[in-house]
Amino acid sequence: MKRGRPTGLFVGLCTLDVIQLVDHAPGSNEKLTAREQVVAAGGPAANAAVAFGHLGGTATLLTAMGVHPLGVGVAADLNALGVTVYDLAADSAEPPAVSSVLVTASTGERAVASTNATAHRLTPPDDLDALVAACDIVEFDGHHMELAVAAARSARALGRKTLFDGGSWKPGTEDLLPFIDVAVCSADFRPPGTSTPADTLRFLRDRGVAWAAVSGGADPVVWAGPDGAGTVDVPSVEVADTVGAGDVLHGALAYYLVEGHLTSEDFAEALSAAAVVASRACASFGTRAWMREGWPGLPRI
Repeated sequence: MKRGRPTGLFVGLCTLDVIQLVDHAPGSNEKLTAREQVVAAGGPAANAAVAFGHLGGTATLLTAMGVHPLGVGVAADLNALGVTVYDLAADSAEPPAVSSVLVTASTGERAVASTNATAHRLTPPDDLDALVAACDIVEFDGHHMELAVAAARSARALGRKTLFDGGSWKPGTEDLLPFIDVAVCSADFRPPGTSTPADTLRFLRDRGVAWAAVSGGADPVVWAGPDGAGTVDVPSVEVADTVGAGDVLHGALAYYLVEGHLTSEDFAEALSAAAVVASRACASFGTRAWMREGWPGLPRI
């Protein structure tokens, strides 16, 4: 059982997401009228922090945002959801990264264009160790890699759990992995020389990651750890929108992993609970509707 309120530090990307629900992806020179739109803070680390906070945790996001009006709006959106934003680009007047997302109504599949974290190179703040020490778990999305490695190194030295969201292989990932306790990667995460989930799990184990898993949309999550391996089924839902589902998975997993020493049973149970939350997020359009009042109770473990 959990005691107290879990605290999480989320290190990585924050964007302004403009999400449009369309009948089909437009062709060259085609204009479409969207059925619906959502404008909200986004990015893997930011969405994970929101999910962690919604489940009952206290979330801090370490990222780059700036003082451009769009960045101020992004920060306000996160603050309204209870996420504390620590902005390492607070003096920047440049706009934040904007993710343009088209969601096809009939399938829930999405197409995304974004500059991601290319506009900023973040150096670790002087109080990084204090930020890490104040949390139970640190989650990384692989963006702002220099900052991520420094925070992960600090977490390892201070005995805090670390969780890696492997959406895709990025330069510098090999420097981060030795400080990661748990890695949950998408099927698109392909380390050098790998082609299957089994290859990826083996690669992560050889780099010192004790607990690892590979997700594949609606397919079972494949996992492996020091004392076991297995699969976790993903609940079947009518998919409306897959935007941010992996981010929600990681935010929920961070919440469920906070307490105690990991065993195979604990890891599989946490993955299963996180998969329930992520599946629920896929059943509605946008990245926020799943958190509205009136939705069935979320897993408690």
